[in-house]
Amino acid sequence: MSILTLIERWADASPDRICYVWRDNRLTYGQLKKRSDAVSHWIDRASERNAAPVLVHGHMHPNMLILFLACLKSGHAYIPIDLSIPSERISMIAEDSGARLIFSEQTALLPALSQKIIGPDQLSSILEVDHALEAAGACEAKADDIFYMIYTSGSTGRPKGVQIPHESLSSFVSWVNSDFGLGDRQIFLNQAPYSFDLSIMSLYPCMTTGGTLWTVDKDMIARPADLLDSLAASGVNVWTSTPSFAEMCLMMPSFSEKTLPALHTFLFCGETLPVYVAKSLHERFPRARIINTYGPTEATVAVSSVQIGEDLIADGQPFPVGRCKPDCRILILDPDGEPVPEGEKGEIVICGPSVGKGYLNEPEKTKAAFSEINGQRAYHTKDLGLIKEGLLYYHGRMDSQIKLHGFRMELGEIEHVLSSCRYVKQAVVIPVQKGEGYDHLIGIVVPEDHPFEKSYQLSSAIRKELSLYLPGYMLPRKFIYQSSFPMTANGKIDRKVLLKEAAQ
Repeated sequence: MSILTLIERWADASPDRICYVWRDNRLTYGQLKKRSDAVSHWIDRASERNAAPVLVHGHMHPNMLILFLACLKSGHAYIPIDLSIPSERISMIAEDSGARLIFSEQTALLPALSQKIIGPDQLSSILEVDHALEAAGACEAKADDIFYMIYTSGSTGRPKGVQIPHESLSSFVSWVNSDFGLGDRQIFLNQAPYSFDLSIMSLYPCMTTGGTLWTVDKDMIARPADLLDSLAASGVNVWTSTPSFAEMCLMMPSFSEKTLPALHTFLFCGETLPVYVAKSLHERFPRARIINTYGPTEATVAVSSVQIGEDLIADGQPFPVGRCKPDCRILILDPDGEPVPEGEKGEIVICGPSVGKGYLNEPEKTKAAFSEINGQRAYHTKDLGLIKEGLLYYHGRMDSQIKLHGFRMELGEIEHVLSSCRYVKQAVVIPVQKGEGYDHLIGIVVPEDHPFEKSYQLSSAIRKELSLYLPGYMLPRKFIYQSSFPMTANGKIDRKVLLKEAAQ
């Protein structure tokens, strides 16, 4: 049964049930169905039956969910674009995707674009029209039709559009709903921006089981008191976030079982779960399960999971990231593509229906990262890992790609953009580790001639220019200036030396 069909069944059976809460806004399943039908009908007439994806630009407003479903019902994949994404990056995505239609929550944040743009006022007018008698029903999607696209960091400075088909998302949602024991009508924390695929872990497992998405936005997160008030009022059952977000909440003494007595499951994805975070959560929420998961955007959020119990916490060693979901396989391969013996490190390769359909309009990059193994789609992650007694262990990246606070990024992309800045001659970006993950970025720069007397003035100018092209989470926290870079015997920049200098 399709994702849309499962959601529609709840709309038909329980139309007054709340599916989405954001601040003072409430959306029922019945309203979701009616409004997404109205927008779907409008898209169907406006798009002239073309199959181009639709850009949905906004943050956490309930209309985002309405628009996602409307796109799907009218036969279009959707591309979520958060309000924090810089205009230059939006231009690249709009051009690369071939989108002809953009829905925007704040049109003033968009660059000049050739696509048709629907702002909030026009959307309100569309939502007011009842097309119930005219609507022909949702388009019948094929298993390999694209459900959504997420744009991730690209090493050349251009983001890549990861294409996730209906069958991949259905496989993921079925796994979460059947194997994680969450139950129907649960309240899910919904805090990840929709342009970050961690959001999928909340959205569709929740909506297909008649649950409620309790939504917090970036302004609430920036004010711990407001965040805690919202969480205390939520009655949340299922917590989905990066470990970093949970670690931030643990800084509030009242973040505990007493404040959130209904919380029974933590689902973590997006970055390494540190032992000290799991230990603190277990102490604060002794009856809640902690589930650690692993997976790249290209393989639909996550493909492995493990429950972190007292034994693993007491062991004090880095946690495994779990056992593979039943309909997929995880291989550990050497540089020649051959399986390594159990317990030895190699590249993590994921095979099965979770694997997406490659990068939009990027045949060479798709060919380099995706393949077919024994008749199944396979994604070569460039992650290092090993399997021991059936459990997968993650051991970092093979290339310059890292995860910082849950966001995956190419250091090469940041370096490319930084090196293009007006006052920069050369640049290297160094990730600074904290515990088992990365804490922040440092930009090491050989500057061009500039008019500034103080280094902080130069840093301010560079950061301002960078922010035009990169989202905030990709900006270096600190800049270090040098007259030249150390070199290796092979004539390459000696990153090991720079890493030591950055750590001082």
